[in-house]
Amino acid sequence: MNSGSKGNMPVTIEIRYLPHYEGLPSLSRMTDGSSGFDLHAACDGDIVIELGRVVLIPGGFEMAVPRGYEVQVRPRSGLALNSRIGLLNSPGTIDSDYRGEVGVILFNFGDAAFTVSRGDRIAQMVVCSLPETELVETDVLDGTERGPGGFGHTGRGQR
Repeated sequence: MNSGSKGNMPVTIEIRYLPHYEGLPSLSRMTDGSSGFDLHAACDGDIVIELGRVVLIPGGFEMAVPRGYEVQVRPRSGLALNSRIGLLNSPGTIDSDYRGEVGVILFNFGDAAFTVSRGDRIAQMVVCSLPETELVETDVLDGTERGPGGFGHTGRGQR
């Protein structure tokens, strides 16, 4: 599986579907140009997410992400726009050493209860490579035009 452009080497991720995933479609990208693999709700029945509430929806699978990669779980734009349903920890990260069931933490930002039914597409997952990184302590950092400007700083005075 590969989230990059053509020419990148494919990345293999082993996946194991759990018994409660039976009958649901295999994880796949909906189109050739899609970045993410659709995740389906592997719940037994309907789950109602009340206004302002958080629910963990079972994904119904486990996977072995190779070292040097992470899988990000991201919201679906249609759910966000049409129903104001999002992921509370977006993006969620699945580390290479995690071997448990993948779950999706949905939050209802809307103004009415929202029902998740078995098989609904509830999120997407994108495979990302991680560069080897070393943090080096220093007493002085190089300067930039922005400097220590914080949240919203880069848009000031620009209309």
